[in-house]
Amino acid sequence: MTVQRFAALSSTGPITNTPDFPKPHLVVSTEVKQTVAAKFAVDTQTKLLALCPGAEYGPAKQWPSKYFAQVAQVKHAQGWQVGLFGSAKDKPIAEAINQASGAVCHDFTGRTDLAEAVALLALADSVVSNDSGLMHVAAALDKPLLALFGSSSPKFTPPLSDKAQVISLHLSCAPCFKRVCPLYAKDDSRYLECLTGIKPEQILTLLPS
Repeated sequence: MTVQRFAALSSTGPITNTPDFPKPHLVVSTEVKQTVAAKFAVDTQTKLLALCPGAEYGPAKQWPSKYFAQVAQVKHAQGWQVGLFGSAKDKPIAEAINQASGAVCHDFTGRTDLAEAVALLALADSVVSNDSGLMHVAAALDKPLLALFGSSSPKFTPPLSDKAQVISLHLSCAPCFKRVCPLYAKDDSRYLECLTGIKPEQILTLLPS
């Protein structure tokens, strides 16, 4: 794993064993969680599903927005709050998800600083995320997490939490580590199959009711 490679850099001698490392651990105080809940109108008495649809690296790491929207619709119908997390760069995909879902989501993209995003994620009961920085934040918060992997490899950059579950189709063409699917044109049904092949129904069966 990448974290083991970095840990190995601290060695002063020959590396004979895979380096051990502590799992990241983030703690947010009750006071801070209450403050962000009030600021962003999150009901702390209602379950919150956090969706993290962005991926700085590129679209080959992004689960389709319409799939996120389907998950949001179902969970909202079950009485959950749904939050969209990300930076200002993720605003277009968040808006696409919210529009497709019937505007059932709280769109936090571009509205928070990093500390607020961490605190809001600390309020979540479950998280669905692409392989991204927010995925690792959710893992460090020890949140129940479904981590979606397409062009990248969970062998290198997995979420480091016992509560995280990696979702990957392990296709023969993956991981390609490309920013954009290199095999097919966007109008081809096989385009980005490593992620489009993960259906919303599969994710919904893994989320609590």
